[in-house]
Amino acid sequence: MYIVPTNVNNGKLIFNIFLPIDLIISGSGVIVTLIALLIFQPHNLVGALLCLAPGLICCGLSVPVPNYHNIRIVIKETFSFFYKRRNYKWEGWCYLDEFKG
Repeated sequence: MYIVPTNVNNGKLIFNIFLPIDLIISGSGVIVTLIALLIFQPHNLVGALLCLAPGLICCGLSVPVPNYHNIRIVIKETFSFFYKRRNYKWEGWCYLDEFKG
């Protein structure tokens, strides 16, 4: 049995929080938001919220949460839980000792 330190993956993360794909997603959302603000120049609240939506959504996906890496991983795990195979084959420690007959 090996004891693994809790910060074993921190060396693989940028700023000990983000994966490279997280920064790419957040950065692209911010760039799209800035371009939308420059092109449309909103004069009301609805227009401003529509222009800010890509950046808010993309940055929201990379917010860290406990017990998962971030919101993107939570959504991915939830999707795989509901749409992947859920009948598991029993292969526990007594798999070979079961009565066959």
